[in-house]
Amino acid sequence: MPARYAAAPLLVRTPGTPGDGNAFAENRPWSPETVEALVRALTSVPGVAAAVPDRAFYAQAVVRGGPAGAHEARGWSTAALAPHRLVAGRPPVRAGEVVLDRALGLAPGSPVTLLTAGGPAPYTVSGLADGPGPYVSDGEAARLGGGVRVIGLLTRPGFDRAAVGAAVRAAVGDAARRVAGGSGQVLAGPDRAAAEPAADARTRWIGMQVLTAMALLGGFVSVFVVASTFAFRVTQRRREFGLLRAVGATPRQVRLIVYGEALAVGAAAAAAGALLGAVVAPAVGGVLVAAGFEPASFGVRPAPLPVAGAVAAGIAAGLLGAWSASGRAARVRPLEALRDHAAGGTPMTRVRWVAGVVSLAGGLALAAASGSAAEDALVNDVLLAAMALIAGLTLLAPVVLPALVRVLSWPISRPAVGMLAARSAMTAVRRTAATAAPVLLTVGFAVLVTGMVRTTAAAYTAGRAADVSAAAVLVPDGAPGLSDAALAAASAPAAITAPLPTTVYGDRPLTALGDGDLAGDEAAVAEWVARDHGWRKGDVVPLTFEDGRAVRLRIAAVLPGAPAEVLVARDTVRAHDPSALTPEAYVSRPAGMVFPGARTVSVADRAAGDQAEEDRLVWLFTLLLVGVSAGYSGLAIVNTQVMAASARAREFAVLRLSGATRRQATAAAAPRRRSSPGSAACSVSPWPFPRCSRCAPGWRRSPARTFRWSSPGPRSRPSSPPVSSSRPERARFSQEKQHSLPLGHHPGRLPAQMLDRAKGTSILRLVLASIAIPHVQMARFPDTPY
Repeated sequence: MPARYAAAPLLVRTPGTPGDGNAFAENRPWSPETVEALVRALTSVPGVAAAVPDRAFYAQAVVRGGPAGAHEARGWSTAALAPHRLVAGRPPVRAGEVVLDRALGLAPGSPVTLLTAGGPAPYTVSGLADGPGPYVSDGEAARLGGGVRVIGLLTRPGFDRAAVGAAVRAAVGDAARRVAGGSGQVLAGPDRAAAEPAADARTRWIGMQVLTAMALLGGFVSVFVVASTFAFRVTQRRREFGLLRAVGATPRQVRLIVYGEALAVGAAAAAAGALLGAVVAPAVGGVLVAAGFEPASFGVRPAPLPVAGAVAAGIAAGLLGAWSASGRAARVRPLEALRDHAAGGTPMTRVRWVAGVVSLAGGLALAAASGSAAEDALVNDVLLAAMALIAGLTLLAPVVLPALVRVLSWPISRPAVGMLAARSAMTAVRRTAATAAPVLLTVGFAVLVTGMVRTTAAAYTAGRAADVSAAAVLVPDGAPGLSDAALAAASAPAAITAPLPTTVYGDRPLTALGDGDLAGDEAAVAEWVARDHGWRKGDVVPLTFEDGRAVRLRIAAVLPGAPAEVLVARDTVRAHDPSALTPEAYVSRPAGMVFPGARTVSVADRAAGDQAEEDRLVWLFTLLLVGVSAGYSGLAIVNTQVMAASARAREFAVLRLSGATRRQATAAAAPRRRSSPGSAACSVSPWPFPRCSRCAPGWRRSPARTFRWSSPGPRSRPSSPPVSSSRPERARFSQEKQHSLPLGHHPGRLPAQMLDRAKGTSILRLVLASIAIPHVQMARFPDTPY
């Protein structure tokens, strides 16, 4: 609810609601005669203490050489609707007196200049209030103010507000029958929020777009992450699903198993997330208000429906994410239980090929279309393009990743750890694709969205600067627009030619410009407006202006390329809209000149700062979307890496038994170009493991503390524990060596480069042999430091 109506229990407002359908234009104002009739009718209602019409006009105090404070002045009687109290001085009772906000630092009795639409005007501070002003006398507000759209009602104590509201509705209905245009809406309680100005309605609409986009992105990323995780888990559990099929489970039962797991995990996670969201929602609301995505009156209150919707959406995201993986699990055949699935099976299917190509092509088409998109559709087009491109690249990742891994792993392929990591990534393509998917989502979304938004905004700025040939641009400086005095000073000695924007009302709000080439009783209309209304050249049509008065104007021209829907004389606009301000004007003066509430800047600077508020909101919107995707993807990266590491536990255990330190095992999972410090002790072989008698059989330490190796032969395999091991360790070794360790490789599939690079280095041959020999249950080995 607007803060300036907080103390009014009842409001009467003109019909209509500013919104996207009417370009967020204000409702048609009442005429002065209608306002007087409504005030008389409402004041006579029992229980109504006062009926206060809200008249506002542009006025801004000039403090320390520049406009400061709020820029809407009202009559002093409307201060009771807020309520704002007088803290010093007295109320304004005559023309030239004003009550200002005490935060401006002025004292009662001091002179002050108010910048109005006509120009600077001298006033005297009669008092100070505890809220934003300025406040002038009611008579001056009636003379300078525009049309009235809201009448606030103050009720007497002791009266039932519901009964008073019913009587007020009856009085408004009676006035509508007696006075033309006297209809109105009575608002009480939470419904008073509908009385917010059009600017707040537009800001609220922008906030709704932001929240909707964040919800859609959150759903997309959630489904994306869940699908990647379940695909990875299904690949790891193919043997388990094969065993289930072998003992009689049907494909439908296997699919239901996956769905059941997704439902259980999704329900628990959604409930926890909904509770957490309810706790942090007020803080997020404050961030939206501070960022400008919501008006100052925006607030967050608890409601059960959004929480229930969030839980349902979380469960739905989990089930949708598990849909593809459940189908893959259901297609597992019983013989899969006898196969080795470390490599993950066939990475690409026909459906995946088609979906990936279609998504990639659609994303490229949307990215190309975003270059010519309008500002209001820019972020949506970029968001859809980024989502389509990321989905397509993820689906085609098993095709692209092997070549990419081969290229990127070349600098680190000389050490054996880097070579093993690269070969493992290229062999288990599905595992690599699932691990890389969250990283692709985070980096791709950030680069695509921010890059396309920045590129399109820069192209728009460059195009606007190239279309203007003026010497400089007169722009507001601390004010919402240019006053007539600033335009006259910057245009002198020529007359003012800059158009003056306003809104006129026919059967709907119409954007209008005050043009100096038209007579006072003439108007020019755009071709599409004339077609919609059935107007033709020479017709006389009634149009209502911002002061609520209807004026009959003759259509002098129908323009196919009009800059606004209606063009009227500039003097006509100023006579009926005392608060109309010009947004900017092209002048022949040089840049750097200062006028009342205005200054001149170069065309390039104006193009860079044009619609700066819109660009700021778009950029903040983009950063919020990137932040949401990065947060989701960060969780997914951690989750996927943990799962990938757990799936390769036996492989890492072999490396540890072969002499690798913890750091070297970590390097095998996330290879780096930098060698670990432990490899510095090895002076002979490229294998970066520390060589000592406890690490591998055959090593022995020389008296000079250097390492020497005696090879047991090319076909030998470790048949004894380390020479320095204890008796329990030797016993465990003889028991465990009867098992095998499947790592997705067989001797026939090992790269020839690995065997050639060994060159008698039996510690590498130990690793290769341990892959082929009956596997060792490394999970049963204690974590012994080597």
